[in-house]
Amino acid sequence: MSKTVIIYSFHTQKSKKVAEKIIEAFGKSQITAVNAEELTTEDFEKNDNFILSAPTWFDGELPNYWDEFVPDLEDMDLKGKTFAVFGLGDQKGYPENFCDAIGILVEILEDCGAKIIGKIPAEGYTFESSRAQRDDIFVGLPLDQENQGRLTNDRIKNWVSQLKKEMK
Repeated sequence: MSKTVIIYSFHTQKSKKVAEKIIEAFGKSQITAVNAEELTTEDFEKNDNFILSAPTWFDGELPNYWDEFVPDLEDMDLKGKTFAVFGLGDQKGYPENFCDAIGILVEILEDCGAKIIGKIPAEGYTFESSRAQRDDIFVGLPLDQENQGRLTNDRIKNWVSQLKKEMK
């Protein structure tokens, strides 16, 4: 398995803590962290396996740093590259767009030819709708620190174990 890159904002609180837990579970020597706010196209060109943080902002939007990078991303050919996406959301405060940013980012990646891994069952969550959900599956790992924080560590551990099996 080639080295994996995890991309998240180094300036956030909750997403950064989750990313650090993923790095720990994955194995620090097997993963490289990249600040999403300093992302370049070269980061995507020179690597093959990615874990992306996509916390949902406001009413179902990508964070500004992803919004600013999306035009570059949409111009890339990502065939042969593997992506897993995690994100934070609030099922009770924003039940109509829970973890939408995961789904938005996955749609863009798929349009560029990327292989998406790390899909999980949607059971155990309570919300109205999510762009991250397809049938009974989430296209990434949704985490709700506000309402289900006690489940985060086990969800991360299980997801990372799954990713290691799915990555080439």
